[in-house]
Amino acid sequence: MIVRKVLALRGPNLWARVPVLEVWLDLEGLKGRQATEIPGFHDRLITSLGLAGAGGTSQSDREPIADRLKQESRLEGVVTLLLLEIQQRSGSDVAFSTWQRAAEDGIARLAVQYQEEEVARGALTAALALVGGAVDDRPYELRAEIDRLRELTRQIGIGPNTAPIVAAAKARGIPFRRLNADSLIQFGYGVRQRRFQTAFTDRTSAIAESISNDKDLTKEMLRAVGVPVPEGRPVTDADDAWAAALEVGLPVVIKPCDADHGDGITLNLSTREQLTAAYTAALEVSSNIMVERFAPGAHHRMLVIGGKVVAAARRDSAQVVGDGTHTIGELVEQVNRDPRRGDDASSPLRKFPLDPIALGVLADQGYQVDSVPVAGARVFIRRNSHLKDGGNNVDVTDQVHPEVAARVLDATRVIGLDLAGLDVVAEDIGRPLEEQGGVILEVNASPWLRQHLRPWHDPPQPIGEAILNSLFPEGEDGRIPLIAVTGTSGKTTTTRLIAHLFAETGRVVGMSTTDGIYIAGRRIETGDCSGPQSARTVLLNPAVEVALLETAQGGIIREGLAFDRSNVTVVTNLGEGDHLELRGIDTLEDLARVKRTAVEVVAADGAAVLKADDPLVAAMADHCPGEVIWFARDADHPVLVRHRNAGGRAVFVRDGAIVLARGQEEDPLVSLADVPITHQGRVGFQVENVLATTGAAWAIGLPREAIRSGLASFAGDPIQMPARFNLFEVKGATVVIDFPHNAMALEALIESAESFPHNRRVLVFAGCNRRDVDVVRQGELIGDGFDRVILYEDKGNQDRKDGELNVLLKQGLIGRPRLKELVEVSDENQAIDQALRELEPGDLLIVGVEAIERSLEFVQHWLESNR
Repeated sequence: MIVRKVLALRGPNLWARVPVLEVWLDLEGLKGRQATEIPGFHDRLITSLGLAGAGGTSQSDREPIADRLKQESRLEGVVTLLLLEIQQRSGSDVAFSTWQRAAEDGIARLAVQYQEEEVARGALTAALALVGGAVDDRPYELRAEIDRLRELTRQIGIGPNTAPIVAAAKARGIPFRRLNADSLIQFGYGVRQRRFQTAFTDRTSAIAESISNDKDLTKEMLRAVGVPVPEGRPVTDADDAWAAALEVGLPVVIKPCDADHGDGITLNLSTREQLTAAYTAALEVSSNIMVERFAPGAHHRMLVIGGKVVAAARRDSAQVVGDGTHTIGELVEQVNRDPRRGDDASSPLRKFPLDPIALGVLADQGYQVDSVPVAGARVFIRRNSHLKDGGNNVDVTDQVHPEVAARVLDATRVIGLDLAGLDVVAEDIGRPLEEQGGVILEVNASPWLRQHLRPWHDPPQPIGEAILNSLFPEGEDGRIPLIAVTGTSGKTTTTRLIAHLFAETGRVVGMSTTDGIYIAGRRIETGDCSGPQSARTVLLNPAVEVALLETAQGGIIREGLAFDRSNVTVVTNLGEGDHLELRGIDTLEDLARVKRTAVEVVAADGAAVLKADDPLVAAMADHCPGEVIWFARDADHPVLVRHRNAGGRAVFVRDGAIVLARGQEEDPLVSLADVPITHQGRVGFQVENVLATTGAAWAIGLPREAIRSGLASFAGDPIQMPARFNLFEVKGATVVIDFPHNAMALEALIESAESFPHNRRVLVFAGCNRRDVDVVRQGELIGDGFDRVILYEDKGNQDRKDGELNVLLKQGLIGRPRLKELVEVSDENQAIDQALRELEPGDLLIVGVEAIERSLEFVQHWLESNR
């Protein structure tokens, strides 16, 4: 078996609404062979899976996958099941999988949900190795690969601080996007977005963070607002440290002024020797050292989010309790057997250390590692309660006294943090600090949120929900109006026109089209930008208030959608389709399935605007979660009539005007004579684009007057709508610049040409890169629709020799009854120049451009030079 292609579909896609790894698997010599036909295949496969042992799931968990594998007779199905199973064993939360049987070419298509792309690709490699080993009777050791993938998941997955916020966003329907490998997350879109990383929000003050990192300055500011803090000061050397200790009174604490996570801190120092050793240890972390009076009591971590105390935990230092039988070393070993305890941050709990520091702590208590403490004796392994040194957390959120919470909030406000972790020492967190000599030690700008979750707190405190609520108050979802436009023809014009309506109301519009990316009317990217990457660029921009996203089939097939939900999706048409027999899309039904993806993500309170007289588009209505608004030129089309009889909405043309209808009520909006791009209603495909635009604007809630005035002010000139039926009058002739890129567009263009008086119809054209049969079809349409044709040589098309497309075009052109003259030239501008020079009064010249901007510039320069 060989993998021919792997696509990471990051957004809603043909298969599912979740991210999916799509695998094109060539079965080669195994094509058509059943797994049950391979002696011992399933037994060997199950054995290899069992080799995962502790690195995999428990035996009871493995039994269901074993049963499913035994029931699966197709090898492509076996690979699919394994790809999902290996990801699950590696720590990915995935559930969806499906596959399509191998076609005649032996290529099967698998689709399996993924969480981390790199992990999924590794799981695919392992799945293929497992199947290959089972086929060839070669044992495969899965355990090591599972361990590697689990470690990879830990390294590249969303971090434990950020994961709860992402989960809360999913629950509230707030869109999110990971922006880098360090778990920088964008929540929401455009102007309503917020960002979060580790334990910082986009409103965390850099000044506040700097203050919190200066422990001496923090103490001064807390003292200034009446928050109790320990006495102490910075020191310059060990002798000065001892002097400071005598000033504030023993016992004391040595700690760096600018370190985090408890690094370099030593507590409860009572002798000069202890202090000197602690000072030396602190110097390894920072040269800025301070001495503070030791505050007796338990160490608590208080979490403040958005001006509220959300969680509190008491930290207990690493300790064991004697049983009168076991040594301290043996008791520590028993604790460290807890599977939750490990040696690094990948484990929720840390093992108790028996290092030189621990030996010193034991010695201060009169113990050694081989001492056997009496039953009930509490033996400390560390003086501090840092989690990295084996400390435990105990949830005390419900025990916090209101006055303690008030001092915590005072401290947070004076530092200026929106999210903070405060270290509080108190004998009893249920009493005011002032009554018991309690103090606030530090205000941390980057608290470790995980300590308030499982395994310490069950149920965990709602940390993710609290942070998300501080970013998005109740009722806000971070979304901006998002309109997706898809179809075969008319997408760009419709997208531009809807964007114009919003811009006329003063909104900042972000738009991605085949012509580029535009923000507030300024183009920031050129070229074809109708794919998901360009859509994400629009949604990332914090100035954007409305997103208009042209959504082409290629991007959906290649990567899925860039958004999880649309307020409105417009499907302009499907017709004869375009770009068939590419990327596995062979039929019109396949193409409709691709385009339908954008309809399936319409919000429940949103709408799909669909072309009523296109059967494959009409069939998408059944898959829309929201409302359907139909549009058609024919007011009496059966689909519209049935829909209106049921009380639905529709947009159509009656008596030369665009009409909005709800049920049997009709509201004429604007005469086509007042909509410039329709040329008094003569350009049928532009009328349909206007109808689709009107439906979308109506669905999103734009006022009727805004729709009416926006349609009237959109001139459709080369600036607003380049190469989309731009019309000029030249020497008594009519010249149209257009981009008829497929047979459907050519048919619409020829239909519109019938509405313009002319004596002779002339076309400048080159073959568009489509299937051979489609290019020949273009030639037939041209031969039936034009008297004179000037072909310029097609160049630079992928998988085509220069001039190859025009050879196909001529196959369709030759012998058509209307065509009187065929001229061939080598260059697009040369063809345009010749056509313009040879214009006769009464001609209708249509220039089908390939290089839109260059050709338009050439035409405009020619017109200026030949006035």
